[in-house]
Amino acid sequence: MKMQEVLMATIIDGKAISQKIRSEVKAATEILIKEKGVTPGLAVVLVGDNPASKVYVGSKEKACVEMGFYSEKHVLPVTASQDELLKLIDKLNKDKNIHGILVQLPLPKQINEDLVLEAISPGKDVDGFHPYNVGRLAVGKPLFQPCTPYGMMKMLEYSNISVEGKHAVIIGRSNIVGKPIALMLLQKSATVTICHSKTKDLKAEVKRADIVVAAIGKPEFVTGDMLKEGAVVLDVGINRLESGKLVGDVDFASAEKVASAITPVPGGVGPMTIAMLMYNTLESAKRV
Repeated sequence: MKMQEVLMATIIDGKAISQKIRSEVKAATEILIKEKGVTPGLAVVLVGDNPASKVYVGSKEKACVEMGFYSEKHVLPVTASQDELLKLIDKLNKDKNIHGILVQLPLPKQINEDLVLEAISPGKDVDGFHPYNVGRLAVGKPLFQPCTPYGMMKMLEYSNISVEGKHAVIIGRSNIVGKPIALMLLQKSATVTICHSKTKDLKAEVKRADIVVAAIGKPEFVTGDMLKEGAVVLDVGINRLESGKLVGDVDFASAEKVASAITPVPGGVGPMTIAMLMYNTLESAKRV
């Protein structure tokens, strides 16, 4: 009796794809500096000393150096007032050397995040969080697309995975990932379902999906038995278990045996976010 062959999923390598994008951005930056004398400039604002935020800001600074960008880091104390932060953003909005402004989230409790994000000039909102940019994305005419979902779309593109006519199920409805990735997939003619904590039969919805996006922040929530054979799985989650191990929102070991392609954690969606931030900053500089 022949044993049934278990086909393992293709790994969508975010590290390799992000490196390709970073190389393209670096080459295009050299041309922009040479031909127009414009150096892309990114200002990163950090309020307080959140350890995770410090690591993210450090990664962004390092990427700017690698790309040949001009970069500024502005650190305000955790006690900084909303007015102090808004004054800094106003100054950066007017600075011609700065093409992208990024305020590292989360912010301290005394500061209204929505007000801060709305204060950033839409033309320098390289995170794509300003309501103006969200609206443009919704009508299919984006100025800047949010970095994480944009990176996921690039992963599909670089992996030659077509989304046209496919049924995409997104687990999670956040403004940072769930909603924008739904709009981007819709723009590429996928049929899109958004699931969340109030969805009646989540397993049934996921089982119908050709493409699954897991973005809920629950470790190893999506298991192989929830997936349709041959589904493409994009795992946005990054969770640290008590053992110290980093895992996504998908149980990789069981999902890998059912999916046709899957992103690992770490080394999947994560590296794409900073690559797309660099890409957006370059695009902003080109518009000058």
